[in-house]
Amino acid sequence: MSLPESLSEDRISTSQVLGQLPWVAQKLPSLLKGYYYFALLGKKKAFTVSDLLEENAKRYAHRPAILFEDREITYEALNQWANQYARLFQSLGLKAGESIAINLENRPELFVAVMGALKLGASAAMLNTAQKGHVLAHSISLIKPRLLIVGEEQMEALSSARAHLPEGAETPVLWVADRDTRSDPGEAPEGTVNLAKAAQAHPSDPPGVRARRRAGDTAVYLFTSGTTGLPKAAPSSHRKWFKAIGGMGHMSLALTPLDVIYVTLPFYHGTALLVCWGAALGGGAAIAVRRKFSASAFWDDVRRYQATCFGYVGELCRYLLNQPPRDSDRQHPLRKMLGNGLRPSIWKPFKERFGIEQVSELYGASEGNIGFSNFLNLDNTVGFSTAPFELVRFHEGTREPVRNEKGRLERVASGEPGLLLGKITGKWNFEGYTQKEATEKAIIRNAFRKGDAWFNTGDVLKDIGCRHLQFVDRMGDTFRWKGENVSTTEVENVFDRFEGIAEAIVYGVEIPGTNGKAGMATLVPAEGHDIPMENLLQYLNQELPDYAIPVFIRVTNEIEKTGTFKYRKVDLKEAGYQIGRNKDKVYIRLAGSQSYTPLDQATIEQLDKAALRF
Repeated sequence: MSLPESLSEDRISTSQVLGQLPWVAQKLPSLLKGYYYFALLGKKKAFTVSDLLEENAKRYAHRPAILFEDREITYEALNQWANQYARLFQSLGLKAGESIAINLENRPELFVAVMGALKLGASAAMLNTAQKGHVLAHSISLIKPRLLIVGEEQMEALSSARAHLPEGAETPVLWVADRDTRSDPGEAPEGTVNLAKAAQAHPSDPPGVRARRRAGDTAVYLFTSGTTGLPKAAPSSHRKWFKAIGGMGHMSLALTPLDVIYVTLPFYHGTALLVCWGAALGGGAAIAVRRKFSASAFWDDVRRYQATCFGYVGELCRYLLNQPPRDSDRQHPLRKMLGNGLRPSIWKPFKERFGIEQVSELYGASEGNIGFSNFLNLDNTVGFSTAPFELVRFHEGTREPVRNEKGRLERVASGEPGLLLGKITGKWNFEGYTQKEATEKAIIRNAFRKGDAWFNTGDVLKDIGCRHLQFVDRMGDTFRWKGENVSTTEVENVFDRFEGIAEAIVYGVEIPGTNGKAGMATLVPAEGHDIPMENLLQYLNQELPDYAIPVFIRVTNEIEKTGTFKYRKVDLKEAGYQIGRNKDKVYIRLAGSQSYTPLDQATIEQLDKAALRF
C-alpha cells in the first residue's frame, strides 16, 4: 500500500542525526554509564536489580523512590520493607531459582513483593489483573509458584480460577489488604496469610542468602497472549532489565534523583515494569504511580507529584489530546515521555500542545531479544538498535517470511515495510517462553546461511533512514482487498487527522462472494461531534487509494480495550457488518455513492447473497 504524502515525510537524514549530536554530548556521562548496563554487563556478572536497589538505598537514602496517593516511600524505606518481605518469603520456604506470583493492582506493595523475591534469588511472575477463571489458572500453572501474593481487590478473580487449577496445585496465598498496609494490615480471610502483618514480625536488615545471584538469572515472568488466546510466560533476566535501565534510564532519558516519572500503565506489563521503573531505578529517580489511568486527573497528578516524565502507550496520549484545550495545558513540569505506540498522526500535535521536549519512543517485545529506542529525540521513529536485525519480505496475514528458490530469506529495500527479525547470538540471546514448543516456534533457522537463528517479532517496520525504524503494523492486522495489501495502521493514521473522530481502528471483514477482506473502521466521535459521512468519504478519497478506503463504518460510543490500552478487535471482527450491536450505527460505501449509506437489513441480505458488487 502506498503511503499518503503526509505520512511519507518522516525520512531521517544524516544532517538531522548530526544536528542532534550537541544534545547528545550534554548527556555524555549518563550515556557512558548507560552503555555499561546496556552492552557490557554480562550474564555471569554477580549483580542483580535488587543489588541496584540496595545501592540506591545507600546513595539516595532519603530521596523518594515511590509516590502513591498521599504516600511517599524513600529508597531506604523501600529497601528495608523489601528485606522484611524477603525474610518472610524465606521463612515460608522460598529459595533461589523458585518464583512467586503477584496479583496486585498498581500500588507500593507490588514493588516491595518484587524486590523481596529478587533479594532471595527468586523471580516474580506478574499476573495480569484482568485475567480470571481458566485463563488465570493457566497463567499460574505455567509458573508453578512457591507463593501467591494476592491483593484484596483480586480475591474474586482468584476464586474464579481455583476450580481450574490442577489437583495438588494449591499454593500458599499471601493476602494484601487494599489500603496502606504499613499502618493498617487489615484482617486476612480464612485460609490465607496476612502478608503485611507477618512481614512486620521480621527484621528489616538484608536476609542471608547463600546462593550468589547473577545477571543472567530470571528476574520476572511477563505474560503474553499466544495465537490460541491463552497466555505464554516469558522469562526476563536481570540482564534484560539492566538493558532497559541502561538504555532508557541513562542513555535516553538521563534521569536523575531530581526527576519523577509518572506511570499509570499496569505493572504486569514490560513497558511499566522493566522500562519505566527501570528508568527510575537507574537514575535514582522517583516513580509516581496511579492505580488506573484517568485523562481528567492526569495533569493534576503531574502537578501534584511534580512529574518531569511520564510512561505512555499511544492510546493514552490520544485520550489526553482529545480532552478540551485548557489555558493550563503547558503549565506543568512535564518535559519528557517514555513509551511506545505513539502514532505519527498525533506525535507532533501532542508535543506542541503540551510543551513536551523529548519523546523516548521505543520498540520491543516482552519476550524478544531486540529493542529500539529513540535516543536522538527525532520525530515519528522508534529509534535505532545496536542489536543485529533484518527486515525481510513476508507472506501477508501470517508471521511467516518468504523464502526464495534457495530456501533463504530476502531483505526488503530501505523504506519498504518488512518483517522484523532479531539475530540470536550469545550477546543477544532469546530467553523464550516457559513452553519449549512456543520458544522454538518463534525462532527462524537457516534464514540467510546454514545454522543461523533469528527471533521472529511478528511485527512489520520500515527503515526511514540512518537505520531508524518506524512501526507499520502488527502481523495479522494487514489484510488483502482487491488484490492489494491494506495496512490498518496507515488507514487509522488517516482517520486520526479528520476532525471530530476521537478513536479509530481498522480491520478486515469477509463478504460472501468476494476475495480477500473488505476494510471496516470502527469510529468513536469526539465529544460534541457528529461524523458527517459525506465529508468523511470525500476526505478519504483524497487521502487513500480506492482499495484502502473502508467499505464499512461502524460508529460507536466506546471501543473495548485491554489493561494496556490495546484494542480488543476480536468481537468487532466477529460482528462484522451486522447491525443491532449495542446502539452502534453501521454504514456502507455502495458503488457509485458519494457518501456512506446507513446499512439496513435488506442490504445485509443482499450482501449475504453476494448480490452486491464491489
